[in-house]
Amino acid sequence: MTSSSSSSSTSESLIGRGWENCKEFWGERFSFMEHYSRFIKLENPLPSWTSDDVDQFIASDPLHGPTLKKAREAATFGAVGSALGALHLGGLSWKYSKSMHGAGMAVAAGAFFGWTFGQEAAEHWYQLYRLDTPAAQTKFLEWWQKKSERQS
Repeated sequence: MTSSSSSSSTSESLIGRGWENCKEFWGERFSFMEHYSRFIKLENPLPSWTSDDVDQFIASDPLHGPTLKKAREAATFGAVGSALGALHLGGLSWKYSKSMHGAGMAVAAGAFFGWTFGQEAAEHWYQLYRLDTPAAQTKFLEWWQKKSERQS
């Protein structure tokens, strides 16, 4: 009786350790969420902002403003890459297979791969790997939160 209970506790502790290791592994991979979690879980969500609001922040913050501006420009690379990837892969799929569902999946895959490629191109073009873009985005959200509290 004791051997079965000891093997049961051993397997439970093994599963528990595996679960803790898994949580730690994925926690490190998604650590960027810590920057944004305090803005996501608000009782009163932040109001929408406009491009003028972002431009006002960029002009007012000499440290994080240029970083945020480059990050916004990098998003354009991603959008263009997504459109090109979707059109190209979807077009090739339609040309050779004439399958509607296959072309639809190719459009989705092309958009995803194009976005990824565009973001990587922007990362190197603007040298974003040297900048702390999550910190700049967090500073903008803090600034927007303070500004919207003052206006209300």
